[in-house]
Order: sequence, then structure tokens, then C-alpha cells
Amino acid sequence: MTHVVIIGASTGGLPAAYEIKELLSKGDEVTVISNTEIFHFVPSNPWVAVGWRERKDISFEIAPRLKKKKINFIAKAAETILPDENKVILVDGTVVDYDYLVIATGPKLAFEEIEGLGPEGHTHSICSLDHAEVAYDDWRRFVENPGPIVVGAAPFASCFGPAYEFAFILDTELRRRKIRDQVPITFVTSEPYIGHLGLGGVGDSKGMLESEMRNHDIKWVTNAKITKCEEGKVFVDEINDAGEVAKQHEIEHKYAMILPAFKGVDAIMKVGDDLVNPRGFVKVDEFQRNPKWNNIYAVGVCIAIPPVEVTPVPTGAPKTGYMIESMVDAVKHNILNDIKSEAPDHRPTWNAICLADMGDTGIAFVAMPQIPPRNTAWMRKGRWVHLAKVAFEKYFIRKMKTGNSEPVYEKYILKAMGITKLK
Repeated sequence: MTHVVIIGASTGGLPAAYEIKELLSKGDEVTVISNTEIFHFVPSNPWVAVGWRERKDISFEIAPRLKKKKINFIAKAAETILPDENKVILVDGTVVDYDYLVIATGPKLAFEEIEGLGPEGHTHSICSLDHAEVAYDDWRRFVENPGPIVVGAAPFASCFGPAYEFAFILDTELRRRKIRDQVPITFVTSEPYIGHLGLGGVGDSKGMLESEMRNHDIKWVTNAKITKCEEGKVFVDEINDAGEVAKQHEIEHKYAMILPAFKGVDAIMKVGDDLVNPRGFVKVDEFQRNPKWNNIYAVGVCIAIPPVEVTPVPTGAPKTGYMIESMVDAVKHNILNDIKSEAPDHRPTWNAICLADMGDTGIAFVAMPQIPPRNTAWMRKGRWVHLAKVAFEKYFIRKMKTGNSEPVYEKYILKAMGITKLK
């Protein structure tokens, strides 16, 4: 009997559980370990933070769904991994043995790297459902007594799309309330230019997003190194190409949402350099396996991908939903190959595909491959993107509830974009 253990049950771990279980033999087992009993659709968090969605709309209990698929579920956090012994140690001391391990933990939110950053400090986050709900509580108070807003991304951030989405969603909501004229918005980002996205830009993303920001009266600061956050203030060093401080900003606000840097989670970082890089992200080869322990795989935001280029303020490379789906597909087939004593032969595409909502319109982009030069660099704007993301939200949540293992990004998102297939 083969036992596959998956740590994490979000947009990487839950699909991996369904798809691996479907591929294995009848006597084989799949166990999911998670520090939460709830799945929630992370891309909907910006909508939660302005009241366009509620927890019940985008989340559900994991255990009943996995039970229907005969997948084991342990709702406890992992403490560490003992790779030489093929064991996962849980926080309560429980030991879980595995033949194959899939790490899908997502990131640790590194608020501590900037003084005063995060919900425990003086800014909000939309990286988790809990944080988005706290942001909404403050938003309801804010609209009664509006003022300046700051939205942005910290140094080492690697997922810039939600920051852009949130800025435009706030703009849309403020216009609906007819108080936009009372709210200056400033976008502060570690990117070297607007539309960089951690990808070195995609097509005309720089020109398109700069134009959208001007049209929506959103000011911006790029090459921004946020140094600290205080009540009502964000302190920023603007860095030039030589790595020197060119200008310093003290940006006042009554509401701020700053995406933090990501790091690897503590349980994974404890294993050391053979498993993770200095930021705690899991090292993987072309088959999504760890180079030292070939029975350990990793998918999603927790894996180590180098930045596409060196930037004056450090930026990371994003891992989009389509990339994660591609990683899961590679992992399930390569595990099956190994069980059959065959060499791995499935490689993820690592193409970047994204639908970015802008409140009442949106921008879609494709970067193939993620690291330039590219075979495809495609970007489009339109209300269809907003509508497609709304529809995809419902589709993906239904897929996770039912355990449907079809490749939804390739079948749904590419179709919405008018692209038949990416190779």
C-alpha cells in the first residue's frame, strides 16, 4: 500500500488530494494535513474586504468533502518534517508516516519584516479570509468618515495582482457611494514600474495599467521600500537604479492595505537548506521533486522560483492558479511513475495566466513562459474579465466541493480568453 501525505488544503493541496486519490490504486491512501478545517477561495478576498462577498459565499468545511472521496483528513498543523525517516510531526506530537509527501502549505505572511505592518499593526491585509473580514470591519467605519487611502505591496512581495485589484475595487466602491472625491488613493509598490507584476511586465501591462491609474485618479510610488508603518502613516524610501534612496515619503492615510512579503512556513523552514532556500521556499527540480529527497514534492506559492530579474527593491515571482494546476498535474503523474518504478516525465508549464478584477471591468494576461523572452505575452481589458472572474469563482468553489478533478484553468479560463490551449 502507498501512502501519500499532503500538507495544506488550499488551492494547491485540495486539488492535489482529489487528483492523486483518483490516480492511485484502490488500496492506496491519501491523507491531507491542514492547520484549518475550512477551505476558502483566496482570489475572492478583495471582494470580502469591501462587503461584496461574505464568508459563507466563498468557504466550506473540508472534512465532509474529503470523506466522500475516502481521503483521510487531519485538522492539525504540522510542526516539522523528518525527511530521512519519511515522517511528518504534528503540533500535538502525532507522527504521520508517508511514502510520498506533497508540500502545499502556501506562504507565511512576513508582517514582522516591517515595523507596524499588518492587522496587528497599522495596515490591513487581504491575504487570508480572516484578514479580509477585519479589513471590511474597518472599511465600514472608514466610509462614514472618509479620507486618504494607501494600497500597495512590500519589498519581497511576489503577488502584486491583488494589490492592483483592491485599489480599483476600492475606487469602484467609492464611486458607487459617491464619495470618491473625498478619498485620494496612493499606490505604493516595490515594483520598478507600474505593471511589472513580478514578471518583468506582460505585453503592454506598463502602459495599460499606468493609463488605468491615471484615468481613475490613483497616484503611485514605484521602487518603494516601505520602512515602517505608524497610525495613519506609511514611511517609504524611493530607491533609484543604483540602489540609493532618491526620495523619502511620509504618506498619510485613514485606511491602508499593504501586501506583505511571503516566506516559507516555520514547519518547513525547520528542515534546513536541503529542503528550502534562505526565504524558506521549497527547492524543486523540473519534475516538482526536492533534489535531495525525491519522494518529497511541492506545489503552489510555497515553492522556490527565482525572480524574473533583479530589481532595485526586491520583488518575487508570482505563482498563479494556472501554474499551480500545472504543478499538481505533474506531481500526480510523477508519483504514479515512481510507484511503477518508471522515471518521471511530467514537467509543469509554469505559464502565468491571470484574471484581475477592477471592480466593474478587468484585465486578463498570459505570460508564456513566465520568465522572458516569451512565446506569448498577451493582455486584454474589458468587462468580460470581471464577469469571467465572477463566474470562475463559483465554478472553482463547486469543483472543490465536489472533488471534480478536471483542469479548470485550461478548460475555463483559456476558453474565456479565446485561447484554445497553451503548449
